[in-house]
Amino acid sequence: MQRPTRIELLELDIDLRLTDLWREAADVQEWSLEVVAAFMRAAYGKGYCDAFTEDSPGALCHDHGYEIPGRRDRVA
Repeated sequence: MQRPTRIELLELDIDLRLTDLWREAADVQEWSLEVVAAFMRAAYGKGYCDAFTEDSPGALCHDHGYEIPGRRDRVA
């Protein structure tokens, strides 16, 4: 059996974090641009909140062998 790639492991980790959204998506009867947009916003918000609650900033990137992005400079 072939080992999963780095990106496949990252995808799995993200899917596990989005389990509740995937469950809700399965119940959607009629997809529309508005519904897709709502799920995209929810997934973005979930990721944003998850980043704040990581034990170590950048842990998701680090755990999967990706470079931890630097912080952006604040705009005055």
